[in-house]
Amino acid sequence: MKTSTALFGTLLVFSMACKEAKEPPKESSGEKKVEAYAEEWASLGSHQEAPEWFKDAKLGIYFHWGLYSVPAYGNEWYPRWMHFKDHNIYQHHVEKYGDPAEFGYHDFAPLFTAEHFNAEEWAQLFKAAGAKFAGPVAEHHDGFAMWDSEITPWNVMDKEPKKDITGLLEKAIRAEGMKLITAFHHAKNLQRSTTLGVEDEKSHFPYFENMPPSSDDPELQLLYGNMEPEQWYKDIWTGKLKEVIDNYRPDIIWFDYVLGDIPEAYRKEFAAYYLNKAKENNQEVVIVRKQHDMPLNMSVEDLEQARKNEIGTKTWMTDATISNGSWGYTENLGVKAAEDVLHMLIDITSKNGVLLLNVSPKADGTIPQNQKEALLKMGAWLQTYGDAIYGTEAWYTFGEGPTKEPEGHFKNHHAFMKLKYSNKDIRYTTKDYHINAIVLGALEPNSKLTLEAFAKEQIKDEVSITKVQILGSDAKVNWELTDEGLVVETPSTSPETMANIVQVTIEQ
Repeated sequence: MKTSTALFGTLLVFSMACKEAKEPPKESSGEKKVEAYAEEWASLGSHQEAPEWFKDAKLGIYFHWGLYSVPAYGNEWYPRWMHFKDHNIYQHHVEKYGDPAEFGYHDFAPLFTAEHFNAEEWAQLFKAAGAKFAGPVAEHHDGFAMWDSEITPWNVMDKEPKKDITGLLEKAIRAEGMKLITAFHHAKNLQRSTTLGVEDEKSHFPYFENMPPSSDDPELQLLYGNMEPEQWYKDIWTGKLKEVIDNYRPDIIWFDYVLGDIPEAYRKEFAAYYLNKAKENNQEVVIVRKQHDMPLNMSVEDLEQARKNEIGTKTWMTDATISNGSWGYTENLGVKAAEDVLHMLIDITSKNGVLLLNVSPKADGTIPQNQKEALLKMGAWLQTYGDAIYGTEAWYTFGEGPTKEPEGHFKNHHAFMKLKYSNKDIRYTTKDYHINAIVLGALEPNSKLTLEAFAKEQIKDEVSITKVQILGSDAKVNWELTDEGLVVETPSTSPETMANIVQVTIEQ
């Protein structure tokens, strides 16, 4: 049953005491600290929700990696579905590990060895892929902390792999000149069910009789979120966020769904704490959320596996995975083609968005070769043509062509995953006095390409063009501005196969 037993209280008090021992001494009564942000939306709304560095970054990488990577079966929701007898993950678990009442999710902890994990290699890969920020899913719905935590024993230092994953990555990522993101999905970890056998969809772990998630063992309760809600909100949800903020100073904190079920007072408390700590550290930080869990004047909107079909009036984000299936690693996990990921990034950039791309490492700490190859292929293109992506803004139109995006959000994610662009699709970005028309594919050789956005009846303000060039090609470009658009003669050979840039320079 759900309890706050003396044993549990002793364990939690001991954990919090250890944490407090590391905190700096409080200021003397003669000193007065003035906080920049109060725990009120009006005050928090004075925060610049999308600083320039974030607007300019365009691409970040994070990863789903944890105990669920050990079974490498189904998806990262393995810890939930392993308890449902009618689910194929339950059948797999019973066949390979035994009854989940006897071999629970917590029993994967000794098997999460990460023996080949190398933070420097990961950071170098993310930078080579073109990312400007990177970092871990600090905690998924499963209650296992990917940092050295003193709030819960279910963490990467107290259990396997006996390494502070977030700490090692924080140093390696910043050494490569990237910002740090930490993602939190733990709002779903609280056991919201109150009756055994009765499910609450906002709880990650089911509340089934004789299963570990319903145990009254105080240590297991810390993993499975089985405790009184107020205690969990204060000591676990808020406490873990503060611990990561204090120890690793993330530049971005990203939240998954169910955040709206965290009481408003705790969401405000987190935001004020984070923004005030950032001010002390001279950081410009970003808070990203999925639903309407925090006001848009102090947070950035995220669209999971989806995106806008128009230019965003504010900077927004898409989180998507490089895989064709699970976000966490599974055997034989499919991977998107590099050009498809690049086209997604270009489409997002043309609409004032930012892409947060997920990769899926194995439990041993390696990133599969097919994921590496896709990342590096995209990164090579960005290394050459990144000036048309990084630091750009949307033009008056995001683009043209036959491929249209549906309404953006997770409910349409399957439609987004089926989208396939071609060289008939063009996306625009602009920087300084350059307008970049990005063709999503190879150029048709020795043909005439009409950029319809320059058509007299469409363009908002007439432009005086001084130069047109096809980046990556030495061929002289003949062009003509007509009522139908800017007509550009293409060279005999397309410079690139994934995407090509017609760069239009206008009069200063």
